[in-house]
Amino acid sequence: MTIAKAVRFYAPGTPEQLRYEDVEVGEPGPGEVRLRHVAVGLNYADTYFRNGTYPIPMPNGMGVEAAGVVEAVGEGVTQVVVGDRVTYTGFLNTLGAYSTERLIVANALIKLPDAISCETAAAMTMRGLTSAYLMRRIYDFKAGDTILLHAAAGGVGLIVSQWAKLLGLTVIGTTSSEAKAAVARAHGCDHVINYSHENVAERVREITQGVGVNVVFDSVGKDTFMSSLDSLKRRGLLVCVGTASGPIPAFDPVLLAMKGSLFVTRPALADYIADPAEKTALANELFDHVSNGRIKIEINQRYDLKDAVQAHQDLEARRTTGSSIFVI
Repeated sequence: MTIAKAVRFYAPGTPEQLRYEDVEVGEPGPGEVRLRHVAVGLNYADTYFRNGTYPIPMPNGMGVEAAGVVEAVGEGVTQVVVGDRVTYTGFLNTLGAYSTERLIVANALIKLPDAISCETAAAMTMRGLTSAYLMRRIYDFKAGDTILLHAAAGGVGLIVSQWAKLLGLTVIGTTSSEAKAAVARAHGCDHVINYSHENVAERVREITQGVGVNVVFDSVGKDTFMSSLDSLKRRGLLVCVGTASGPIPAFDPVLLAMKGSLFVTRPALADYIADPAEKTALANELFDHVSNGRIKIEINQRYDLKDAVQAHQDLEARRTTGSSIFVI
C-alpha cells in the first residue's frame, strides 16, 4: 500500500468543490496495473463531470487522461510490462486521472513511441484521438471540402486544423479574440471569425460565396447551435462535440429539413475507441503525424495538481489556448 495525492470531489458544483487529498493505492488486481503518472491531461470534459452534466457516484476522482510509467502489473496482464511508458483516455473506466499514482485497467492503456514524451501524450491523447475520429471516421472528407471549426484556438481545434490541412480542406475557425485568432491562423485556419463582434453565419456565407460549409464542428453548444445550422450547405453535417455554453435546447427535427435537409450527430470518443483494433489504428495515425512533425501539440498551460481549482477556473473562463496539463 502506498500513499498518493489525488484530486477528488464530494458533490457536483463549481471548481471550489475539488479537494487535493492523500489516497491509498494498493497492489493491482487481475487485469490491472499500478501506474505512476508523469503528466495528467486537463480537458473541458472534466468540468462536465465536476458540475454534474455527466452524473457519477459521489465521492469520486477527477480526470480521464494521463500518461506515465507502469510500476506493477496484476495477474493476467500481458499488454504491458513494468517500466513501459503509456498513456490513456476514456470515460468512466479511466476516471481518477488527477492523481500522482493509481490503479487502472490494463486494457485502457496505449504504449507510447519513444518520440513522444509523457507530457505531450497527456496533452494530446483525448484531444488527439477525438481529432482522429472527427477527421477519419465522422465524414468522408475530400480535398476542397470546407469546415467550420468553433473554438479553433482550443486543444482539439488546433489539432483538427492541422489535420484538416493535411487532408486538403479549407478551414474556417471561430475565436473570441484577436490573440486567439492569431493562434488559429498559425495552425492552419484559412479564415478566422471573431464571434464577439462578427455574425458567424453571415461571414461563413460571404467566405463560401453563399454555399455554406460541408461540416461544422461545434464544441460550444447552446450559444452557437443555430448559427452552426445556418452555416451549413444543403445536406451538410453538424457535429456537436461539446456544450461549453450549455446544453443545446430541444428542437423539432423539421427544422433540419427547413434549413436544407441537414444532418446532426452527437458523437462520443468512447464509441470510437471501444474496439481495440480501431483505437490502435487511430492512435497509430495520430502518433505518426505527431512524431514526424506534421501535427504539433501546443502545451500552453502547465499546472501543479494541487492547483486544480485554478485550472478549472481558467478553463471555464476561456483563458486557455491549446492544451493544458498537470505536471506531476
